[in-house]
Amino acid sequence: MAADVRFAEAMIPHHRQALEMAGLAAARTGDPLVTAVADRVVDGQRPEIAVMESWLRGLGRTPPPAHGHGAGGYGMASEEELTRLRTARGRAFDTLFLTLMIRHHEGAVRMAAQELRRGRDRAMRTMAQDVVSGQQIEIARMRGIQRRLG
Repeated sequence: MAADVRFAEAMIPHHRQALEMAGLAAARTGDPLVTAVADRVVDGQRPEIAVMESWLRGLGRTPPPAHGHGAGGYGMASEEELTRLRTARGRAFDTLFLTLMIRHHEGAVRMAAQELRRGRDRAMRTMAQDVVSGQQIEIARMRGIQRRLG
C-alpha cells in the first residue's frame, strides 16, 4: 500500500503541473494541433486527479495541495522553464510546450511503471496502466507535431 500512496501523492502534483502548462496554450498558440494536445491533457488528467484525491481521502490522507517546480523530477518543469513558457508566443511557445510536455509525459510513464512494479492496489495499478498507455500515445503524437514544426 505504501507504493500506491507514494504514486498517488506524486502523480497528483505532476498532473497539476501538466494542467498548468496546458492552460497556457489557448492564449499563446495558433496551432490547432498544439491546442488539441493541451485539451487532451486537461480532459485526461483532471479526472485522474479527482480519482487519486478521492482514493487518498478514502485512506484518511490529505491530497497534496499543489505542485512544486523541481527540475528533472519525473520530467517536471523548473520554475525557470515555466516562466519561459508563460512568456513565449506562437511557434516559440509551441516548440517549448511540446519539448516540456514530452519530457513531462515521459516522467509520468516512468512513475507509473514503478507503480506497476511495486503497487498492490487495484485502482492505482489501473490508473498507472492508463497513464502508461495514454501518455505513450500522446508522446508519439507530440513528436509528430515537433517534426512538422521542424
